[in-house]
Amino acid sequence: MTYLETAAQFYSEVAQTPQVGLCCVQSTPMQLPGLKIPQQMQEMNYGCGTTVHPAELANQPTVLYVGVGGGLEALQFAYFSRRPSAVIAVDPVDQMRQAAARNLEIAAKENSWFDTNFVEIRAGDAFNLPVADASVDVVAQNCLFNIFEPEDLTRALKEAHRVLKPGGRLQMSDPIATRPIPSHLQQDERLRAMCLSGALTYEQYIQRIINAGFGQIEIRARRPYRLLDCQTYNLEEPLLLESLDSVSFKVTIPVDGACVFTGKTAIYAGAESFFDDGFGHILQRGIPAAVCDKTAAKLAANLGDNVIITNSTWYYTGGGCC
Repeated sequence: MTYLETAAQFYSEVAQTPQVGLCCVQSTPMQLPGLKIPQQMQEMNYGCGTTVHPAELANQPTVLYVGVGGGLEALQFAYFSRRPSAVIAVDPVDQMRQAAARNLEIAAKENSWFDTNFVEIRAGDAFNLPVADASVDVVAQNCLFNIFEPEDLTRALKEAHRVLKPGGRLQMSDPIATRPIPSHLQQDERLRAMCLSGALTYEQYIQRIINAGFGQIEIRARRPYRLLDCQTYNLEEPLLLESLDSVSFKVTIPVDGACVFTGKTAIYAGAESFFDDGFGHILQRGIPAAVCDKTAAKLAANLGDNVIITNSTWYYTGGGCC
C-alpha cells in the first residue's frame, strides 16, 4: 500500500468516526459575526492552523479548497463569498465528501445566510484539480500538503499555481520540522497520514513554493505544533514540529529572487532625513518600514550601522515592501 493509499484509508476512517483533536488544532475555530459552526464540523476540524485570512477575501473571491475535511473552512470561506459555487471543495475520499456534505446541510439549518449551493464539492485530488487554468482567486489547503513526499508536494504546488489567476493567492497551513525528520519516521505511512512525519524544514518548504513559481510569500503565523518525544518515536533527542500559516502570490519572481515576508522591519538611523536605495525602498529616519527578508539583507549589507534590521516576528499581514 502506498502512502497515498494509507492516507485515503486513514481519512476514510476519521470521516466515519471523527477523532477529536486529530492533527494540531489547539484553539477553537475562528469566530465570525453571524457564523455558527455545527458541532460535527468542530469535531472534524483536522487542521494545523487556519487558511481563512479575512484581509485576503474581499470582493467575494472564487476559492478552491483542497481536502474538504469536515467542511469547516469551506463554510468559513463561503461566509465571505455568498454566491453559488463560490467555494469549490475537492477531496479524493468519498466518505469525507459525504461527511462534509452532511455537515454543510446542518450548517444551512443553523445559519440563515448560508445556502449549501455556495459550496460545490467535487471528487479530485491535489495533483489533478478539476478546474480550468487561471480560473480561481484563492487555492487553500490545511494540513494536507505536508503528508506528500517531496516530489508529490512539488506536483501539488505547481497544480495550485496552474489554476490560480494572475495575482491569485495560495493560502496554506502545514506543519514544518525544526530539523530534518529521520528516515524511519518518514517511512511510517500512518504517521505521515497523521501529519507527524512528512514535514519539511522551513527552508525546504519555502523553497518548494518558490520553485513552483510563486514570487511573493507572506508568513502569517509560525507557532509550536507537536513535540515528537524520544520514547514514542525512537529519537535521540526530542524533535519539535511547528505550524506555519502562509499566503503565496502568483506573481512573477523578481530577477533577484522571490520576496519572503516574515515580519522584519528596517529602521534607517543615518544622518539624512531619509534613505532611497534606488529600487523603490524609501526609509524615513527612525521609522520602521516592513521589508522582505531579501531586502533586509541588502540594506544591512549596504548601510551597515546606519540601519537596524529587526528580527522576524513570523507574522505579517501584507502591505508590500516599504
